[in-house]
Amino acid sequence: MTKSRRIYSIDVFRGMTIALMILVNNPGSWAHVYSPLLHAKWHGCTLTDLVFPFFLFIVGTSMRFAFIRWHQYGSKEFYIHVFWRTVSIFVAGLLLSAFPFIRQNWDWSTFRVMGVLQRIALAYGIGSIIAINFDFKRIIQIISGLLLFYWALLWFGGTGDPFSVDSNVIRTFDIWVLGENHLWRGMGLPFDPEGILSTLPSIGTVLLGYLAGGMLHTTKSYSDSAKRMSLFGVMLIAIGWIWGFVFPINKALWTSTYVLFTGGIAFLVLAILTYIIDAKSWKKPFWAFEVFGTNSLFIFVGSGLWAKTILKIKFTIDGQLTSGYGYLYKTVYQPFAGDINGSLLFALTHVLGWWLVLYWMYRKKIFIKL
Repeated sequence: MTKSRRIYSIDVFRGMTIALMILVNNPGSWAHVYSPLLHAKWHGCTLTDLVFPFFLFIVGTSMRFAFIRWHQYGSKEFYIHVFWRTVSIFVAGLLLSAFPFIRQNWDWSTFRVMGVLQRIALAYGIGSIIAINFDFKRIIQIISGLLLFYWALLWFGGTGDPFSVDSNVIRTFDIWVLGENHLWRGMGLPFDPEGILSTLPSIGTVLLGYLAGGMLHTTKSYSDSAKRMSLFGVMLIAIGWIWGFVFPINKALWTSTYVLFTGGIAFLVLAILTYIIDAKSWKKPFWAFEVFGTNSLFIFVGSGLWAKTILKIKFTIDGQLTSGYGYLYKTVYQPFAGDINGSLLFALTHVLGWWLVLYWMYRKKIFIKL
């Protein structure tokens, strides 16, 4: 059995991603947000659009080290482990969507089935089975075939513009399987950016992370590994960008070009961190992000529950009823720093607050895994 090793740069990368997730998910007002901290309206890729693929990439990278005990062999124990972890993450996503579990406040017939955690669960589960059964060369072939198949699926399956929000095959498929009432409506019509069919290419994101984990796990020199990851990352970015002229980079559709483009950036970020932290041993400046990298799924669920709870609490401002969320922004942050900077400060306060929670858990050696 190959001995596992702890790669500090992976922990830091995870922590940076979690910190960015909290930052972009918690502005004081969605009407006042700096553009990089918003998702692209449709085609394109902003800083915010990197959070989800980075998280999936790190899931794949971590899988390489977590699966060492099975060493390319899918035993019964392995499949049981993957099955229950997939189920637990998926159920956590359902419970988060259902919170606060009060049926009188909303209609169960419009319950959204899919979501971020649900996609993570499915991509992890399927990606795990592929990773444990195939070598790196075969995994690269599977990723390539998967992304080409998804391109053909969108191109031939759509009606009208195959990459538009209203006529893509992803929306058609999800409506057929789940029904319109169980899809997200944030774009003004039933369309789920974390739907079933668009989860398919996200498996490719997980597998790219697994390849990165393999590069780090088997290397004898972190500097050499950083160079290889850099070259691979630049290649992926170039392919994704060029292909994007005919197949747009789009997070909501999780297009194949989006997989390659964001995967390439993830490779570059991890390469830089590997060189700085693991090769040059400059660890101390990144310690705060190591804390963020612990209890990642817990913090995703916890921050989501906190946001939903504070939105339910009501206060009155100038005779108008507002949520606790809006009350804090309008009475504390907006008067102090203005509209957009107050909104940013509100988000940064959340980042600091959750870091303190994680630091306390870190000191107490409390690590919650799903």
